[in-house]
Amino acid sequence: MDVRFARARDGVTIGYQRFGQGPPLVWMPSLSNIVAQWRIPAVRAAYQDLARNLTMILYDGRGTGASDRRIDLGDLGLDAHLRDLHAVLDDTGLPRVSLLGYYHSVPTALAFAARNPGRVDRLVLFGGTPRLREAMLPAQTQALLSLIDQDWGLFADAAATAWLGWDAAPTGRWTAEAFRTATSAPIAKAWFEAARDIDVTAELAAVRAPALVLHRQGEQRIPAETSRRLAETLPDGRFVELPGSTPTLFLEDRDTDVRLVTDFVTTGALAAAGRPATGRLTPRENDVLRLLAAGDSNAEIARRLGIAVHTVERHLSAVYRKLGARGRSDAVRLMLDFRHPG
Repeated sequence: MDVRFARARDGVTIGYQRFGQGPPLVWMPSLSNIVAQWRIPAVRAAYQDLARNLTMILYDGRGTGASDRRIDLGDLGLDAHLRDLHAVLDDTGLPRVSLLGYYHSVPTALAFAARNPGRVDRLVLFGGTPRLREAMLPAQTQALLSLIDQDWGLFADAAATAWLGWDAAPTGRWTAEAFRTATSAPIAKAWFEAARDIDVTAELAAVRAPALVLHRQGEQRIPAETSRRLAETLPDGRFVELPGSTPTLFLEDRDTDVRLVTDFVTTGALAAAGRPATGRLTPRENDVLRLLAAGDSNAEIARRLGIAVHTVERHLSAVYRKLGARGRSDAVRLMLDFRHPG
């Protein structure tokens, strides 16, 4: 896949790719290497599947991948990331796009949508938070970041497995290689240090684009409640917790993930897999949802069913995920829609 180049306002050159057909979706970068990522079978398959119905735009942020490595290490905050995105969009000539914010690019996607409402159709957000410090709090993440100074190669190997879950050969080798060649240890260190100060919480109310907040995380990673809270805070947000424990999109259930993202970007609707009918809930989950609809609190539901409050919370989390609901009121509304269609 050929790499094109855009120039940011401060002169930094940004490498990007454009392919596919349909409404444009910009897959925004974390620590990326768009050329090397094509060698990863799971990533390549995801790109190809998405491109059947979407015009895909991939790019490397400054200091990474095919983009300029000669950068100011003291200028890697939100404004720099926004300059990169502006450069790519201006070079493509696309007036409006949807944005896929992935991990550390989630705040950039949110800020761009808030400040440029006329240029963003929809947002798909995965694995990040408006306050990046929160995304970096898990102990596993802190342990990984400590490896950057100690052993860059070891960091790449560990990140490929821990962050993306791709440990099967040859996928793991290609993924680790993509991390290792994405940037250098000094740039990565400066990049993560700047990320700790990025906070776009105050801009969420200005985001007008419909947003799909997706969550799939294993233990010791970002909790589902963090993503659910983001969806509930956005003016037009929807939260879907995907089944599985691999903390990435398009690997554990690629067909479902691709269909969910594609349907949302092209029509604004959620694929059936994201909003299954209540009949697919377990009997106990249906009991919990019925009492929720009656207005009972978690404590009241626990008392009526003779279970612990934390068990109620676990059942509700499953209900929200299966219905694609943003919270209590949304779950009740979806239940009524499914039982009384039209």
